[in-house]
Amino acid sequence: MKTVKIKDRQFELYIDKERIAIAVQTLAKKIREDLKNETPLFIGILNGSFIFAGDLMRAYGTTCEVSFIKLASYDKTVSTGKVRQLLGIYEDLTDRTVVVLEDIIDTGATLQKIYDILDDAPLKKLKMATLFFKPSVFKKELHIDYVGMEIPDEFIVGYGMDYDGQGRNLPEIYKLSN
Repeated sequence: MKTVKIKDRQFELYIDKERIAIAVQTLAKKIREDLKNETPLFIGILNGSFIFAGDLMRAYGTTCEVSFIKLASYDKTVSTGKVRQLLGIYEDLTDRTVVVLEDIIDTGATLQKIYDILDDAPLKKLKMATLFFKPSVFKKELHIDYVGMEIPDEFIVGYGMDYDGQGRNLPEIYKLSN
């Protein structure tokens, strides 16, 4: 089994890049079918979604726009439960279809913050898309429109996600070794 060491922790291969690519392609196809004849604004949540957002944009294959918002909620391997906004949205959202792109949804704290931020925006539609979803720890009554993969409550790194700032550049997903 392939393993990597990041700082003081050992991680083992969990999801290979081929499975990730299939999930991204499937999400792009579903979103494209749902939003035909529209020019959606995709908003990626930084830092973790930047690779997912880029790959999804290429797979989407038709007219769209992209922007980013930066939120933070993790301290090393633990969600703090508190979400801080570090970079905002500056586009005019009036009568726009917005698709928020999350790398992973676990407790739902970040998702709740996004709903709160966009609550007063005069949107046409708001859709939520995540590459990974941990249903066993999801604590909110919030709608998620598109899910790439459901996974158990494992701490993962790679494909944009990090452990204490490192590991984002890994092309696969690794989980924390026990």
